[in-house]
Formats: sequence, C-alpha cells, structure tokens
Amino acid sequence: MIRTASVITHRRPEVTAEALASLLTATTRAGVVLCCGVDELGKHGNLQNLSAPLGEGLGLDVDICFALGGDGTILTALRAYAGTGVPVFGVNYGEMGFLATVDREHAADGWRRALSEDFEVLSLPAIRLLDSHGHSWLAMNDVSINRQQGSRVADLGYSVGPYEVGRVRCDGLVVATPAGSTGYNLANGGPVMAWGVEGFVVSFIAPHSLTARPLVVAPADQVSVDNRSREEAVEVTVDGRPMCLLQAGESMQARFEIGQGTLAQIPGTSFYSRLRQKFGRLA
Repeated sequence: MIRTASVITHRRPEVTAEALASLLTATTRAGVVLCCGVDELGKHGNLQNLSAPLGEGLGLDVDICFALGGDGTILTALRAYAGTGVPVFGVNYGEMGFLATVDREHAADGWRRALSEDFEVLSLPAIRLLDSHGHSWLAMNDVSINRQQGSRVADLGYSVGPYEVGRVRCDGLVVATPAGSTGYNLANGGPVMAWGVEGFVVSFIAPHSLTARPLVVAPADQVSVDNRSREEAVEVTVDGRPMCLLQAGESMQARFEIGQGTLAQIPGTSFYSRLRQKFGRLA
C-alpha cells in the first residue's frame, strides 16, 4: 500500500507548477504523505501540505517517487533511489520522455494508477564508473568521454577485461546501458538494445577511422578507457552531467551492475511500441 511518496520536478519550476499542485491534491485525498528535498522547496516555495523531507534529502523509505519532467529528471530520480527498489513513476514534462510512464496529458490518470499501485516495475541496470583516485559514479543511461572544447581530437585506448580491443582518435567514446542506448549511443550509430538485455555498448563519437565499430560487451566484463594523449585531458560526463577530467595517461573503468533502477510502467507497456511511438515522432 502506498503511504509515502516523494517528488522530483523539472529544473524550471514553471513547467511543472500546475502538475505539482494536482499531484499534491491527489496524494492528500489518498492519505499519502508527499515529501521532497530542500531543493524542490526552494524551487517551488513553501507549498502548503507538503511534508518536511524524510530522513536525508528525499528519504529512501518512501513507497514511490514521482518524477515530473523529461528524461533528465527521471534519471535524477533513478540515481537517487538506485538499489533501494523504490519505483520511479515518470510523467513527461520534457521533450522526448523515453523513460516516462505517462505523458503530461494523462497525468491525472497517472496519479490514480500510481497511488492505487496499478503499475508494473522494470528493473534497470547501471554502469559503475571508477577512476584511479578512488572516485565512483553511477550512470543509469551512459558515460561519455569527450575531447574538451577547443582541444585536439581525443586519443583513446579501450580494453575489455585484460584484452586491449583498440585505440581510436575520435571526438569521444560512449558507454551506454540498454536504457541509454537510445540516446547518445544511437546518435553515434550504435545499436539500440532492448530493455531486459544484459550487457552494455561502447560506441564512438566522430571516429577518425574507417574501422571503428560499436561493441556490445557482456555483463561480466569490465571496460577500461585510457587517455593515450601526451598532454590533453578529456572530459567525463555521467548521464549528461560533467563529472571530472581524465588527464593524459590516466584510465577509468566501467562495469555493468544489475538491478540498480526500478522504473514504474503501465501494465502491458512494450519497449518496442515505446520505441516506435517516441522515435516515430522524429521521423
């Protein structure tokens, strides 16, 4: 039974102000306590009836998380609740909304379904990224390693396990989960991986090579990326957010981790129908 819920919204509060008010009404009527992080209170002001945050930030003991925004907002929610089993119910208030459970015009029906637990859950894997300094990041969609603006092309070597696969001069390299394979990876000409497939894909951004091809990596294998440049650092981005620089001569490792995200889905939702619906709009 749904007793507590949290909410994360689009970075521009005016986009979701009306939806947040509607959700607040729905949770109040259902006797569900709605909570949020202090950043949400800062964005939307002092919202009447909105509870104080549970625990630290959003609180990890809620029954469901509502993500009102585009894929970036939904990814933020998935990372916030990674490994907890809390389902993320996404309502699309962005552009593509590939990860969204319902579109904005069906938000009211979405609240009803979510609060009555009329949804299925899909377990999503993630990529764990580690650097040589002991830092670690979790990506639900992808990790990209790019040349910096104004710098020369990147010189990247990559290995799978103990075996070096190749070395490519390029604008960058992307390591993507199945959920993230329809993003930056797809734009690079990489393969779309259906949700439920175990493994991740490596693809290249503007490779200066006639032989560089995307590679699907088995889930038990670790990918290492080496910056082979003598002096140029490259930028590391996790789910579209710049994280750090990979200096010349340094390396990073990426490994596949199952069961990190829990995405709510309307019963009967198909990955393939979603693919046709979302990308058909762009055709």
